[in-house]
Amino acid sequence: MPKIYKICPAPAWREAERQGVYRGSADDLRDGFIHFSTAAQVPETARKHFFGQTALFLVEVEADTLGDRLRWEPSRNDELFPHLYGELDLVAVTAVHQMHARPDGTHDIFGLVP
Repeated sequence: MPKIYKICPAPAWREAERQGVYRGSADDLRDGFIHFSTAAQVPETARKHFFGQTALFLVEVEADTLGDRLRWEPSRNDELFPHLYGELDLVAVTAVHQMHARPDGTHDIFGLVP
């Protein structure tokens, strides 16, 4: 099954764990869907949107479990990105990895499954 990924600040993810559902970031709520990335897209997403941030998690999700609420739509560089229209039920989450910030503002990203 294909995996998709969400970069999430630790406090927001801890709140999702308490609630059993992730409702999305402020950007997600503004756009009307939860932004995800493929394994190949994660490094650029991290650089573009999370550069210099600490206390981040990389949340791994089974794409096939999301049904027709998951749509692949053109975004950055006209690449297709996975967008979830609705909340993320945490039963779809297969792993949560810490993202370690480097001194230069980039991140070590472990656990990606292409």
